[in-house]
Amino acid sequence: MTIALDVVLGVGIAVAYVAQVLRWLRVLQREHYEAASMHRFLGRWTSPPAGSARSSHPSNLRRPATLSHVMLAALVVALLSRRDVLVVVVSVVYGVTCPWGLSIKGRTSALQWTRRLKTTAAVATMGAALVVGLGLLGPRPWLGAVVVVWAVPLVLELSARALEPYERRLAQRFVVQAGDRLDRVAPRVVAITGSYGKTSTKNHLHDLLAPDGGVVASPRSFNNRAGLSRAINENLSDDARLFIAEMGTYGPGEIRALCEWCRPEIAVVTAIGPVHLERMKTLEVIEGAKFEITERASTVVVNVDDERLARWPERLVFEGKRVRTAGSLNDFASVRVATGERWVVSVDGRPLVELTPLEGVQPTNLACALAAALETGVGEAELAERVSRVRSVANRANVVTAASGVVVIDDTFNANPASAASALDVLTRLNLSGRRVVVTPGLIELGRDQYAQNLQLGRRSCALGAELVVVGRTNVVALQSGFASAVRRFDTRDEAVVWVRSALVPGDGVLYLNDLPDHYP
Repeated sequence: MTIALDVVLGVGIAVAYVAQVLRWLRVLQREHYEAASMHRFLGRWTSPPAGSARSSHPSNLRRPATLSHVMLAALVVALLSRRDVLVVVVSVVYGVTCPWGLSIKGRTSALQWTRRLKTTAAVATMGAALVVGLGLLGPRPWLGAVVVVWAVPLVLELSARALEPYERRLAQRFVVQAGDRLDRVAPRVVAITGSYGKTSTKNHLHDLLAPDGGVVASPRSFNNRAGLSRAINENLSDDARLFIAEMGTYGPGEIRALCEWCRPEIAVVTAIGPVHLERMKTLEVIEGAKFEITERASTVVVNVDDERLARWPERLVFEGKRVRTAGSLNDFASVRVATGERWVVSVDGRPLVELTPLEGVQPTNLACALAAALETGVGEAELAERVSRVRSVANRANVVTAASGVVVIDDTFNANPASAASALDVLTRLNLSGRRVVVTPGLIELGRDQYAQNLQLGRRSCALGAELVVVGRTNVVALQSGFASAVRRFDTRDEAVVWVRSALVPGDGVLYLNDLPDHYP
């Protein structure tokens, strides 16, 4: 009977461990194998209630206790009772069910068994096996197995940290290959960064330059070391004369390292804002990290609508750089897209062209693209003719009318305070006869500012007379507090979409603002 029971408990522990590993490997993969993401997301899913602005944790969940808390309390009771069977049973239930809501399979992003994922899983499992083996030598043989089930996020974090030097060396060969290809093809390089607006600016610049041929842009958001090297190795053709490189960063030094082998002639900086503030802690650190893109460039385009960037030209000129300023609001911008019933593009104070507002195009991003195009040598006459061809970027404040007659603003790809405010303005300006609805999970990765920013988002939604639909639990406290009225809440965006389709009628409008993957609560 004892052997049979041990077999059953062993199988249960194995199932619980596998369930935990599958859950947390998916989080690790979604977070680009950043080791620290393990403890951050463990905190998001199992944090105590955080219902006030004084809370320092970026999660804003209002709940008396999670299932994880209940299971942890049960584990303590079981350990104190010194009944190993009970300890194992509690651990098995925890491993299979917790954190409640963090799916094993994944709704928005299934686990991809890449070489790196398999390596990480293997190293973690070897470490887990070592802990189990040591436990078997002690007075309570099941204790090691129990620890392994509960410590999966920690084991994966340690495994990711241990493998990081190996992964960097492995990826370096692709970086060297990309650098060699750049040296051989020798295109002019335009590098674009910013807390937000960089992808749109990159695409707009490509639209402006494409008619001349030989222009290649990094695809989608391939803006880190691995993505940029892959973009070059796979997409840079032998006849490319110009390469547009989007560059992102999670911390100081990353953009500088990118520019060492993807050396920009022209650098474009679109904005400084609280994106990835959770990682970089202060706006000053973010600004310093973005400034790295200017170090090797001879020409820099800066968005002087941005208060911080407006201070850069003087410093850059002092360092011997050629500077071209751009903007929509700043009268002194060298390239300006002034808005109104008609947009007016001007260069150095001279009107260049007047055009119908471009739907889904942010005028400041367009101004940055126009300024960069001028610096590549495109003539003003050509730009005046091409500017109307600039297209909006998918999932960024795109306005369409659904078959149902409901006006839909798709801003699911944006996730920062500035873009949120801009999208709300779009919703306000729509000529609607009925309801206005905002569907959002709120804004993330804002560190200590996250509660305040989502509180403000709720207030703005209320001020424009919209109904607020909150997806998930990550920011529900802040959004509801700011909205100061009843909100609808759904666990998933799909559920919210079903409600929108059933509740709204022609003349109504809905804004889908941001969309979190399901490894967020």
